[in-house]
Amino acid sequence: MQSSEFAGDYVAILETGVPPSGLDATYGTYADMFSKLLSREGRAFRVFKTLEGELPEQTTALKGVVITGSPAGVYESDPWIVALMEWLRALDTQTPVVGICFGHQIMAQAWGGHVEKSSKGWGVGLHEYTVEAHDLWQELAGQGSAKIACAVTHQDQVVKKPENAILLAGSEFTPHGALYYTDRKGLSFQCHPEFCEDFASDLLLSRRGIRIDPALVDHAVETLKKPSQRHDLLGAISKFLGT
Repeated sequence: MQSSEFAGDYVAILETGVPPSGLDATYGTYADMFSKLLSREGRAFRVFKTLEGELPEQTTALKGVVITGSPAGVYESDPWIVALMEWLRALDTQTPVVGICFGHQIMAQAWGGHVEKSSKGWGVGLHEYTVEAHDLWQELAGQGSAKIACAVTHQDQVVKKPENAILLAGSEFTPHGALYYTDRKGLSFQCHPEFCEDFASDLLLSRRGIRIDPALVDHAVETLKKPSQRHDLLGAISKFLGT
């Protein structure tokens, strides 16, 4: 279903997943994280529970879109995933769209790429991407670092990028770690700049021995103690969204 509940100019946060029970009480929802970290004067946010079928109307009031992470796979046939895919394909190409993790993947899948569950297994902890489009990253982030280190937690990956997407950054483990679209306003990251170190650690520990091998979790938690560039990514996202 589409919701027209909100009036006025806003950035829509499409909530496609929720933190494990208990973590949201401490850290808030994924939508809470984004609305707090991307807050700026004159910018309003509206949250749509896309996991439950909510999507915003595609009107001039829609100033931008942020698609959160999710444990779901974009290749699954759940009605809300199919609806979101169709919604993205119909979206005005001048509307800025930012995707994180699942959001990164569904943008690629909807716009001509391909996503699979990777044979490499879980990517967790602090991963480092090599910047490939240096001038573009300089323009977005205001600095020209050659590497981007940020928290990740995923099994699925973009294995084929859309033709009209520039590879912004990637690694041997995650070749398509960040994409920038040239035929529309799209920017996406496989990593999670919205995750602070404590949340990323607690999220991994909640999955230790349940979804992820304990030894892998323990190593990943240690890597999260190293410096990250999450705030550079958040700054780039905020600039990309505009006012």
